[in-house]
Amino acid sequence: MTVRTPREPRRRSPTARDLQTWRGFVETGDHLRALLASRLQAESDLSTGDYAVLLALSEAGGKRMRSSELAVQVEWERSRLSHHLGRMETRGLVAREKCLTDSRGAEVVLTHEGASQFRRASAPHLLAVRELFIDALTPELLQKVDEITDALREHLAAVTDPRADE
Repeated sequence: MTVRTPREPRRRSPTARDLQTWRGFVETGDHLRALLASRLQAESDLSTGDYAVLLALSEAGGKRMRSSELAVQVEWERSRLSHHLGRMETRGLVAREKCLTDSRGAEVVLTHEGASQFRRASAPHLLAVRELFIDALTPELLQKVDEITDALREHLAAVTDPRADE
């Protein structure tokens, strides 16, 4: 039997209401992402992964990034990114070139075709975001979503950063 010292907070299981809220949040987010992904694929022939990579590259200086930086940007494991980039490269959306600043490394470069497909996909995708997400909420609710998102990001950074206790 473990004895807790007075300084250790007692862990409390989520209540039924907590779990209902959590489940609604997760299921609604999953449904929203699935609808957006389906529309993106149908309207542009791009997956959400393709779009995330193209977005990151379109915002990068010189439209190029080291693959390690790109993996961090899109929040993927490097092996997943490598496989995905291979498929995108075959379709002419990206190219891998020697790094301009480090001869040992390679950079992922947005091709003309990738930039063109990204531009064509963006307008209908952003309209779908408006229709499915933004239009469902009042300005006040959008502000609350923003506040909730900020609170979650701060909390996750604190619980995942080993230096948070310092």
